[in-house]
Amino acid sequence: MKRIFGLLTFLFAFSIANAQQGGAYLDLSYTFHKGEVFELEQKSRTETYVTVDGVVQRTTRDYNNLISIEVTNIEPGKTTLTFKYKDLKFNFNAKNNNIFVDAKVSKPDEPFQGALKAILDQPFTVEIQTTGIINKVEGLDALVDKAGETFNTLKKDEQEAYKKLIKDQFGTDAFRGWLEQLFVMYPAHGIKTGTQWEENVPMRGDLVGRVDLYWTLQTWDSQTAKINGTAKMKTDKIQTIFLDDNVKATAEISGTTTSNYLINISSGLPSICVQNSEMAGDYTYIAKKIKNNKKVPAKIITNASYKIKQMK
Repeated sequence: MKRIFGLLTFLFAFSIANAQQGGAYLDLSYTFHKGEVFELEQKSRTETYVTVDGVVQRTTRDYNNLISIEVTNIEPGKTTLTFKYKDLKFNFNAKNNNIFVDAKVSKPDEPFQGALKAILDQPFTVEIQTTGIINKVEGLDALVDKAGETFNTLKKDEQEAYKKLIKDQFGTDAFRGWLEQLFVMYPAHGIKTGTQWEENVPMRGDLVGRVDLYWTLQTWDSQTAKINGTAKMKTDKIQTIFLDDNVKATAEISGTTTSNYLINISSGLPSICVQNSEMAGDYTYIAKKIKNNKKVPAKIITNASYKIKQMK
């Protein structure tokens, strides 16, 4: 009798687990309470390789940042989150020129340090739907423009180069570009293990194009969900862009980002996210005469990790 009872208990437990993972539906959304505070840790490295006249040129960008996120307003279907950079470390290396900045450490001989320091602890907002779609980012470009005023004592060409660099790396387009791939956009209906769904957003930052986002629910329990993500990126090859050193170009580049998320079901935020991205193709440097245009092979590799924990 005991053996039969034990077997029945095992089968009952197995059936519950199987129903949860296979047949039961999970409703995921972003659910917040006013006054909650989260801390986002961002670490990422981007390497860009271009081959000009047979010579490979490498540019690297490293970020190591802490960002405070406070829930400041909740309305039906949307929430306003107030972001503040609490720590900013940035390393930029190109053509043997290196800029390493810790916003909290004084570095009088590096203009970029003063600019990043001006961004620390300054608020800007993100309005997000309960599904994770970002409606708008407000106040960040104004902060970056204000920070750029620290370059006004430099020579004009240096001013322009530094202002472009800080906007390209920390402006609204750059920020929203990585945030839209960090915050999973959930479907409006319940999903079960193996369900795949998709969204698309424009490419943001230096490149112009389209990002098709795909997610799959892997496993879940009462507290967490594991989700795999894939982003397929493709530039619009006829759109003109401006690269480092203000080089005018077009880009025919495509690639993929793979993401692994551990989602906190109570808030909908990822507790952990690891991403790997690789894109390849060609830039076409635009000359005054079309016959002098130059095709330049390019590869862009990004590895990033994010952690979010609730502080309050």
